[in-house]
Amino acid sequence: MKVAPVWRALDALKQFHITLVHTGQHYDDNMSKVFFDDLRLPRPDVHMGVGSGTHAEQTAKVMLAFEPVMKDADPDLVVVVGDVNSTMACTLVSVKLDVPVAHVEAGLRSFDRKMPEEINRMVTDILCDLLFTTSPDADTNLQREGVDQRKIHFVGNVMIDSLRYYAADAEKSTILETLGLPKKAYGLVTLHRPSNVDDAVQLMRLVQVLNEIGAECPLVFPVHPRTRHVMERAGIEVQGDRMRLIDPIGYLDFMKLMTYSNVVLTDSGGIQEETTALGIPCLTIRDNTERPVTVTEGTNRLVGTDPARIAAEARDVLRHGVENAKVPELWDGKAAPRIARVIAEFIEEQS
Repeated sequence: MKVAPVWRALDALKQFHITLVHTGQHYDDNMSKVFFDDLRLPRPDVHMGVGSGTHAEQTAKVMLAFEPVMKDADPDLVVVVGDVNSTMACTLVSVKLDVPVAHVEAGLRSFDRKMPEEINRMVTDILCDLLFTTSPDADTNLQREGVDQRKIHFVGNVMIDSLRYYAADAEKSTILETLGLPKKAYGLVTLHRPSNVDDAVQLMRLVQVLNEIGAECPLVFPVHPRTRHVMERAGIEVQGDRMRLIDPIGYLDFMKLMTYSNVVLTDSGGIQEETTALGIPCLTIRDNTERPVTVTEGTNRLVGTDPARIAAEARDVLRHGVENAKVPELWDGKAAPRIARVIAEFIEEQS
């Protein structure tokens, strides 16, 4: 969802040869291939098929696989997105080969170094030549860390580019009919953070409170493969009339579910942004967020992981909704063209 608008904007300039690389960090068809189909992205020029592993294993596999790709492509610039292991790994390989790197979604900070994504973000940002930010607080974070202001470009949020661009396609989704869900009569759940799902005791506590919330508003839960594995191993069960577990779904189906939900309960970063853009109440089941603008300006509430607080916040938002929320500056669906223009100027200056 972050790559698609950038790829489209660069392609529209008709002045670059673009090599699309899929590391294979997200390797399940329901978590990867379906997104290429939904987003109408071309098949990757390179699919490295890295797969799963520990953070060290996955990072090392990406680096080993990406180095020969770099030597073959000999690019003028590498563009990385987000905060996954692939982001950091490809950045490290690129800079060691003296190739400049642009980071889309730079400067986000949770200030929690126990989060692997926080380490990926910090390492990537300190090494990059172009840093594209989604909100002014991200600029401030980078400046505080000593990044040259000339590298920082506040362009807006490419996730919202995708949200706007594919809205009509998402509206055609039949997921509500398939699941028998009336509009604005259910809540949507996503959980995948290791701190929430890898510990069976913690996951059981969260499922119990979700069952409780489901008594007031039925919930739909597309289950991440890792989460399902923990639930099955620990014998964690849901109450079918309160929370329905479904397999992971594609981007367009998920957008349709999110658009017509009453509330979203999540630990995802991107969903905090999408719900803010859509005006949907969001309860983030974490103690911190690297996207504070969704709390200060948007529809997001940080509710932590205490079941009693989650239940109380859910009841409140279901009864009263959210007030005074707005869409943050430059979340207008035009971030990618801004990025493409900066990249074009940068490469021209380097040549």
